Amino acid sequence: MIPILFVHKTITNLFVLYASYSAEVPLTMVVRMPSVAGSWYAGTPALLKKQIEDCFLHSIGVKRIPKVNLKGTRKIIGLVCPHAGYSYSGPVAANSYCALAEDGVPEVAVILGPNHTGMGSGLSIMVDGKWRTPLGEIEIDSAIAHRIANMSNIIDIDEKAHLSEHSLEMQIPFLQYLYGQNIRIVPICMMMQDLDSSRDVGKVLATSLEGKNAIIIASTDLSHYETYQRAFDKDSEAIREILRLDEEGLMRAVTQLNISMCGPGPVASCIIASRSLGANKATLLRYSTSADISGEMGAVVGYASIAIER
Repeated sequence: MIPILFVHKTITNLFVLYASYSAEVPLTMVVRMPSVAGSWYAGTPALLKKQIEDCFLHSIGVKRIPKVNLKGTRKIIGLVCPHAGYSYSGPVAANSYCALAEDGVPEVAVILGPNHTGMGSGLSIMVDGKWRTPLGEIEIDSAIAHRIANMSNIIDIDEKAHLSEHSLEMQIPFLQYLYGQNIRIVPICMMMQDLDSSRDVGKVLATSLEGKNAIIIASTDLSHYETYQRAFDKDSEAIREILRLDEEGLMRAVTQLNISMCGPGPVASCIIASRSLGANKATLLRYSTSADISGEMGAVVGYASIAIER
């Protein structure tokens, strides 16, 4: 139950490398162009802002527009958020971003998402440049991104994996809506999602983010195209393990129950890093499925928002 791109853009249109020159310092800047704007979410600033506000106000959302708590204590270390089109999963995601807004102002968001396209390296990070959406551009935190890449033996610096991957992109307009240009990102795309790889990523994140005002966002949808009851039953088991902060239990549940969750690796990495950074509890903010929007109970996709905090 995800929107379909009606216009296939070329690689050149999706990703732009351009040189920006000044009289003093020549600078090569990478700009990752939006790949699903105008289809999975609204393609103009005004419409996108309204769409995000509608997600917050939705009955599955939080029924209010959150205000950023400028004096928040920043207890939330990790978030689990869905990444389907905003018309389907946006209200569920709004629960995570409302909790984050009311928790304070993070300086950097490390976004972990699954690789749906098969492009690029197995574990891919972008370390320089900006990501563009209709709400503007958001900068990569190059210092933290380079630190992560240098500390890991399995995360490659690779832009191809991010070219048309939607799982990370879907998080960015929410961050921009809340924080404008006062936050940076570190995008990590995970094709390799086995437990060992996830643990490596999680441990490197924990070390790299020690002492930083950071939020780790694990982007995933849950069961895909199951009946409502089967999706609910399977997703409940996955959510139970996440709430226990048990990455091994999560991976075991996904394997044994054949849960078609697309991002167990990002969630496992988020759990590991968050726990190392002091998290000791997780809270389910909202669970819903595409059936709550479409009414179609025979083949649903599950979505959850979860906060992991100290």
